[in-house]
Order: sequence, then C-alpha cells, then structure tokens
Amino acid sequence: MIGVVIPAHNESRYIEQCLASIEVAAAHPLLAGVTVQVLVVLDDCSDDTGALAAAMGHPTLEVWFRNVGKARAVGAQTLLNAGARWLAFTDADTRVPADWLARQLAFEADAVCGTVAVDSWQGYSEQARVRYLEGYRFEEGHRHIHGANLGLSAAAYEKAGGFQHLAAHEDVQLVADLERIGARIVWTATNSVTTSARRDFKCREGFGEFLLKLDEVACTQPL
Repeated sequence: MIGVVIPAHNESRYIEQCLASIEVAAAHPLLAGVTVQVLVVLDDCSDDTGALAAAMGHPTLEVWFRNVGKARAVGAQTLLNAGARWLAFTDADTRVPADWLARQLAFEADAVCGTVAVDSWQGYSEQARVRYLEGYRFEEGHRHIHGANLGLSAAAYEKAGGFQHLAAHEDVQLVADLERIGARIVWTATNSVTTSARRDFKCREGFGEFLLKLDEVACTQPL
C-alpha cells in the first residue's frame, strides 16, 4: 500500500484541487492496482478543509500542533500502522502530475526528491521570477528538497527516524537523516509538482516565505 500524507492548516481554497490530482495519480495504470491511501492531517483547522476532503471520500486526522513536522510525522505513522510500504508527501496547495506515484516507485530507490514549479507569478515582480529560475535546477541530480514532493520507502523512513517535530525545514532534516544512514536517494526533475506562490503562506521559513523574501530582494536590487 502507498500512503500519501497531506498536512493542512485552513486550506479549503486549495485542498480539492490537490486531492483531485492525487486521485488521478493513484489511478495510474503502471501502479497495477496498488492501493493508495490518502490522509489529510488537519492541523488546527477552523475552516472547511476537513469537510471538503471527507466529501471527496478521503479520511482526515485532526491534530492541534501548528507544527508541520509533527503533522507529517503523525500522518506517516498512521499510514505505516495501516500497512503502507511507501510514503509520499505533498502539500495542500500543490497539484501532482498523473505519474507522480508511479514514477517514484519506478526508480526503485529508498527515497525520491522531486522539484517544484510555481503555478503563477502574478503579484510578484519580473525580477523575482527571473532570479528564482536562475537559481533553480530543473534537472536530474538537483539538490532541492521539498516536503511538497517527497517519497520514500517505509523501511528507509523508519530507519532514518522519520520526520522530526520541527516547525520548519522538517523535510531538509529528514533528507539529512536519510543520507546519514546511507539511503539511496534519487534527485529528479521528471515528476515536478505545481505549487502556489501565494503570499498568505501557512508555514514560516517555508517555500512561500522564500518567494516573498526573494521578491523583496529583487525589488531593492533590480537586475
């Protein structure tokens, strides 16, 4: 069984698109009928995120951490207890490609780190977009780490100690722990996900804040 964990804090604006994309990926013919279980971890939600996920037939788990690392960890453990042999992680404001899960498994690696594409640069300066694209490597062997596009075997996850309960950079820490145990990690740009460049980001020091700071720098230091 493949387990997909989605941490969410008041994500009613995005959750349906995210889940719809995962449903397509779960039905990919190359998975040959492998069961895919999706779990939305509702972290201190006060909106309709849970109701929307439930209406689409996906289970949810309510927690009150306001901590993305702990939310991912609890979601992962829940799916491991249910028998997951592969864990995939994304974010509620992200859409995955149709072959997202199939491609992760096809690498036959311990872990797969994928890339992230921005859905729209509306609201950002052209300088910010250019600086981002100049510094981002959409190529094999890149070294980008995103909790929005990460997959790994249950065995590797448990051996590495799982997600630490960090409010930020929990994905970076997990990959460092995977490298520490000698896990075989594939760094690929062939299964890039699409994520929001929104300014009302929910995770401090995450991707949204990175883009905002990039825009601030670009406006003060034009190309």
